[in-house]
Amino acid sequence: MPHRTFFWFILPSMLAMVIFIALPIASVAVQSMYIEHQRVMATGDTCGPFGCTKELSVDGAAGQAAQAAQPLGQFVGIGTYLNRSHLAVAETAQAWRESRGLRDFAARMLQLPLYKALAFTLTYVAFATPAALGLGFLIALCVNALPGYVKGPTIFASLLPMIVTPLIGSLVLFWMIDANGVIGASLQRLFGNPDLSLKASAGLTWITLVVYGTWQSIPFAFIVFYAGLQTVPQDTLESAMVDGASRLERVRYVVLPHLAPLAVFVALIQVMDNFRVFEPIVGFNAEASATSLSWMIYNDLKGQGAQLFGSAAATSVLTILGVSVLMTPGLLSVWRDFVRRR
Repeated sequence: MPHRTFFWFILPSMLAMVIFIALPIASVAVQSMYIEHQRVMATGDTCGPFGCTKELSVDGAAGQAAQAAQPLGQFVGIGTYLNRSHLAVAETAQAWRESRGLRDFAARMLQLPLYKALAFTLTYVAFATPAALGLGFLIALCVNALPGYVKGPTIFASLLPMIVTPLIGSLVLFWMIDANGVIGASLQRLFGNPDLSLKASAGLTWITLVVYGTWQSIPFAFIVFYAGLQTVPQDTLESAMVDGASRLERVRYVVLPHLAPLAVFVALIQVMDNFRVFEPIVGFNAEASATSLSWMIYNDLKGQGAQLFGSAAATSVLTILGVSVLMTPGLLSVWRDFVRRR
C-alpha cells in the first residue's frame, strides 16, 4: 500500500486516539501537579437574644477569588507524587533507617496507602492472570472435543461469568460467603467452627477476591482460545497422530505453538484488566483488608469532605505507568515475533 494511501486510511483512527486517549491522559498528568485550594476561614459574630459569640466559617468569597486566579488549583509540581499518600519518599527513607531487617521494612511499607494497594494489586495480577489463562485454555480444549450438539449450550454456560456485571457478581458471591450464606455456612459446618468467617481474615479475603477475579476472567480467555483452536492446521494434527503422538503431545507440540501469539494477546488484556481491579473490592466491601490503585482513585474522588482531584490524578498516572511496565515484556515479545516473521 502506498504511504499516502496508508496515511489517509489510518488518519481517522489516529485522530480518535489523540482526542479520546492522548489528550485526556495529558490533562490528567497536568492536573496531578495541582492540589485543591486551602479553605480560607473567617471569624464572624453570631448574635442572639443573649449576646454575641464568635464562630469560624468558610470564607466563600476568598475561595472563589483563589479559584478564579488559579482554576486548576494550587501548583505543587511533583509534590503530590512524593507525599505520604503516594510514593511516600520521606516515609520510605525513614522506614529504611529504622527497620530491623527486610521483613520489618516490608511491614512498615505496607502501612503506607500506595504500597498497601500495590501489594494487593500485584498479587491479584500474579495469581488471577495465569489462572484465567490456564483454565480458559483447558475449557477450550474440552469444549472443542465435545460432540457438535452439546457445544452450543456448553459455550453459553461457559460465558455466563462474562454476561454477569462484575459488581453484581461480586455482590452475589459476597452474600454467599456470609455466615448465613451457602458457602459461609457450609464452611462452618465442614470445619466445625461457627466463628469461621472468610470476611474476618485479610488472607482469606485476598484469596476470595483472586478466586472471583479468576472466575470472572475465564470466559474471555476461553472464547479467544476456542476460536484459535478452529484455526489449528488439521493436516499437522493428523500427521502427528499417524506418527503415534499422544493427545498430550499433540497439544504440547502442535496446538500450544500455534496459539502462542493468542496467549500473549490474552495475557496483555488480562494484565491491563487485573491491574485496574476495582469492582470486587467494592462489592465485597473489602477495603479494610484489600485496596487497589483504582480503589484509591475512587476514594479520592468520592471525598468525605472534599474531592481530591490532584491526588486522584497522580494515582491515575502511576497506574498507567504500572500497566506500561507490566505490559512491556509482552509487547517486546510481540515485536520480536513480528520482526522475525518479516
